Amino acid sequence: MSPRSAVLAEQITARFDGRLQQVPSRTGELTYEVGKADLTEVARALRDESAFRFETLVDLCGVDYLGFGQAEWDTTTATGTGFSRAAVREVIVPDPAASFDPRRFAVVYHLLSISANQRLRLRVFTGSDNPPVLPSLVEVWQSADWYEREAFDLFGILFEGHPDLRRLLTDYGFIGHPFRKDFPVSGNVEVRYDPDKERVIYQPVSIEPRVLVPRTIRDDNRYLPDLKEGPARG
Repeated sequence: MSPRSAVLAEQITARFDGRLQQVPSRTGELTYEVGKADLTEVARALRDESAFRFETLVDLCGVDYLGFGQAEWDTTTATGTGFSRAAVREVIVPDPAASFDPRRFAVVYHLLSISANQRLRLRVFTGSDNPPVLPSLVEVWQSADWYEREAFDLFGILFEGHPDLRRLLTDYGFIGHPFRKDFPVSGNVEVRYDPDKERVIYQPVSIEPRVLVPRTIRDDNRYLPDLKEGPARG
């Protein structure tokens, strides 16, 4: 961590008194986790107070931590069926009575202080609410408007107080939220032009699920950890 970042970290610790929890970083970047009840107050302080002056929200993105930390490959042997993760269609509209893992959905805010030439990230988890909900930060940073619409469209995260929370990238009749980890790769609905009806129609997707990753994991000398480059051959 640079000396300037270390000073900023000390100021954040002193100002917010435990409401921001620093996330470990291997690159020396500053990332803090904040509870959603404190999000708006913390955002205003980071924007307005002279010690911080984060005038700009550079980006806002949703994150789905479903399956986070689980190994993609669990074997080094061959398989006759292949690995079909993300190829099987699943229900994409969750049971309204069900709740989510409190640390499944998060929103990450990327902040920039132009005057101080510093950057900061905030991460806030949505909790177990179904649908996931966070307060909108449009009144703090106007640039949050379309970013929040994007997170709503792709992850299904609602932003309370947003002036116009509509889908931004998907079609009007789209069902579900395509960046959720449990959303099927092939989708559930497709659109085509029907010449008989002379209009665009929606219908169940016709793409057949298929294995998307190799059926065999070969264990040969290319993967030996102690393999050394031999002498050049003429």
